[in-house]
Amino acid sequence: MAALSFAEAEDEVDAVVDQLYAFGKTLEREGELHEALIDPTLPVENKRRVVSDVLGEHANPNVSNWIGFMLEQGRARELTAVLDEVARLAAERRQEVLAEVRSAVPLDATQRARLAEALSRASGRTVDVKVVVDPSVIGGLVARVGDEIYDGSVRTRLDEAREQLASA
Repeated sequence: MAALSFAEAEDEVDAVVDQLYAFGKTLEREGELHEALIDPTLPVENKRRVVSDVLGEHANPNVSNWIGFMLEQGRARELTAVLDEVARLAAERRQEVLAEVRSAVPLDATQRARLAEALSRASGRTVDVKVVVDPSVIGGLVARVGDEIYDGSVRTRLDEAREQLASA
């Protein structure tokens, strides 16, 4: 995959993959953004500006350029699936499995490292943690490693408590 090749050549795989993955999750969450990028009447240059605004000033140039290339090729509809696949392939190349973690707040590097270690022990595989900030989690975490889900979220605990109270 071209995005990974460029990132590997410049020794920026982690930064590029993290940004691509985060952008893909933003597309999933923000319907209006997704609609703007797939709108055939909107010029590609306008779409590139939208992407640049979303990525922000600290975006890796490879990320902006690669997403822009996908838009120019008319592949905006495939973008979220392709971005997920890039993250999966990057993890696979390192002989890891992708772990998507949803948290109500961003996690720092230390928290991510401890989480990766815990998920590796629990799953029996080395994991590459990708954090998605999701306020609906309320607190705690929800992690998906392959087909396994580890749910330690406050939202789930509240739902379970509500069910127990309703059945009592």
